[in-house]
Amino acid sequence: MSDVIDRDRPRVVVAHHSGWGHTAALAEAVADGARLADATATTLAVDHITEEQWALLDEADAIVFGSPTYMGNVSAGFQTFAELTSRRCATGAWRDKVAAGFVNSGSKSGDKLQTLMSLAVFAAQHHMHWVNLGLGPGWNSTTGSEQDLNRLGFFLGAGAQTDTDVSAAHVHKSDLLTCRHLGSRVAGVAAQLLAGRAAA
Repeated sequence: MSDVIDRDRPRVVVAHHSGWGHTAALAEAVADGARLADATATTLAVDHITEEQWALLDEADAIVFGSPTYMGNVSAGFQTFAELTSRRCATGAWRDKVAAGFVNSGSKSGDKLQTLMSLAVFAAQHHMHWVNLGLGPGWNSTTGSEQDLNRLGFFLGAGAQTDTDVSAAHVHKSDLLTCRHLGSRVAGVAAQLLAGRAAA
């Protein structure tokens, strides 16, 4: 899903792989958050990427990467996409774009931090500017709740947990709102960077 392109607004692309639809639902929440912060936003599934979609990535001001956590790392679908970017990595095509990430697993921990670290290293290889989640941990006291934003307590990016036997319609509301926050934060940082470049 995409907006009409407006060159005065940050352009955010949410590039994700989703095995069972859960990560795709989170990607839509990230895009919604970016739109709330007055950016244009496009969600892009990376397992069947077209030349037109590669151009969207190349023209974006910010790219938010999303992957399920499989066996303690990004999915094979996302890794295939990452390897296809090697020529762009070599030429610096994505240099100085804003980047961020979000991940999902069936377990509360599920080694999601390892997956976020993989996404951050991938962005660093492209010389992108990584944006953290910008939230304190939720649900870490007797007065907290699993409805808190950042209920799983991640900092590097957004971490979500979805039971393995439920559909994408049952992705946890808190995780969707946390991803929406990430999208807004990325759009805000991208807007600041664009304004700074315009003023320089």
